[in-house]
Amino acid sequence: MTTRNYLAVDLGAESGRTIIGELDGGQLVLTETHRFPNGPVRHLDGLHWDVQRLWANIKTGIAASSSKSNKLIDCIGLDTWGVDFALLDKNNSLLFDPFHYRDERTNGMLNEAFKRMPRAEIFSNTGIQFMQINTLYQLLAMSSQKSSLL
Repeated sequence: MTTRNYLAVDLGAESGRTIIGELDGGQLVLTETHRFPNGPVRHLDGLHWDVQRLWANIKTGIAASSSKSNKLIDCIGLDTWGVDFALLDKNNSLLFDPFHYRDERTNGMLNEAFKRMPRAEIFSNTGIQFMQINTLYQLLAMSSQKSSLL
């Protein structure tokens, strides 16, 4: 039976890690191959993710996983916090480091959203919890602050 090698990249709010999973004959063996600190960085306009540092650590984790398993990686999966987003230009280049979900620009955006649309309608359309960290409220903050990026 052929051994399959799966790489998981887990980016959390305070740390990131890569884990290689080797599946051999129905047996899965997991090995953490790289762990690194993660967190927001402060720019003049608020808290952001340091995307270049994250990418450098992901590449380090991929290399470490390949060398530790001494085999090719068959698949890579990525898990993140899920509410933040990056904006790209027409050439697919990053416009700026994405805002961190704990940035203060979303303060008050729940009430602003409810002025524009009833809570029940927001929930019916999105199914998301009412938390100011969610993407909807980040986009509303950008719109309310007349961001030139929208």
